Amino acid sequence: MTDFIPDVSFVIAAYNAEDTLERAIDSALAQGAVSMEVIVVDDCSTDGTREIAGNHPDPRVRLVAMPRNGGPGAARNAGLDAARGRWVAVLDSDDALRPDRMARLIARAERAEAQIVVDNLDVIREDIGTTATMFPEPMLARMPLLTLAKFIASNMIFQSEHNFGYMKPIFERAFVEKHHLRFDETLRIGEDYIFLASALARGGVCVVEPTAGYLYYIREGSISRVLRQDHVEAMLAADTRFFAEHPFGAAALAAQRRRTRNLKDVIAFLKLVDSIKGRELQSMLKIACLNPRAVRHLSMPVFARFRRLATSLRSRRQPPAPTPQLSSPLPNMGAGPHSNKG
Repeated sequence: MTDFIPDVSFVIAAYNAEDTLERAIDSALAQGAVSMEVIVVDDCSTDGTREIAGNHPDPRVRLVAMPRNGGPGAARNAGLDAARGRWVAVLDSDDALRPDRMARLIARAERAEAQIVVDNLDVIREDIGTTATMFPEPMLARMPLLTLAKFIASNMIFQSEHNFGYMKPIFERAFVEKHHLRFDETLRIGEDYIFLASALARGGVCVVEPTAGYLYYIREGSISRVLRQDHVEAMLAADTRFFAEHPFGAAALAAQRRRTRNLKDVIAFLKLVDSIKGRELQSMLKIACLNPRAVRHLSMPVFARFRRLATSLRSRRQPPAPTPQLSSPLPNMGAGPHSNKG
């Protein structure tokens, strides 16, 4: 063990990431004007992930091998436990960084005496070959600080394509350890959201860098692009614990109440989707009556098919309409969702 304290510890939680892991590691090692260590936490991969990290020629790369698969939260917590840097940066195994990112973020945070800093992201769609900046730079430039109320208010499912939960903050490690911050290991999606929200609720000052330094890759099969009822129910339960454990100002309290309603609406919507798929007319009508907002999430073409299906089931005099093929795309999840995207 060495007494050397690097500027930043990169924590990469990796599961079956052999196709993209080297890109992520190389982008971390390429950071200019900062010293670093790269901690790759292998979450019991069945491909070559562990070998890539364990046999990396650069001594700044360290492998932490999980004894059992615990999901992104558990893997990241193992990385936090191993980190020695002044700052901690989470990097997804299928993403990458621009070479000047860490120097810019650390400098901005230290000028503001902040414990957290977030920046913009470039979204790279590998399936169609496009790149676009996630948030308009002028909008972020007008928001020098990200508050708890703004962060919660942004994290609403289906209300926009992206929200602040997609941001990849870096944290002052002393602040993380002082407040015993760790990722919620019960969450497979949304663990990033609760972690940053907890840091903000405990008094962390978060400054905003408007330019993009994080490269967020979207590939087919990403778990962050599929919405499941059990994931949303787990998020709602985590929110309930978070709400009980932290004090809230008036603005944050109002935002949290809106988010709670949003998550409940989404659960109702997913139940409605299942009812449509199962041609369960009585269940459809019950959900629609109890939670009309859930119906609004249905796109117009799907809603038209729903009406045809309901008519068919009601009359029972004609063959049923084709089952709507709903994949429940996830345009807006709040963080994290993007952990272990591939």
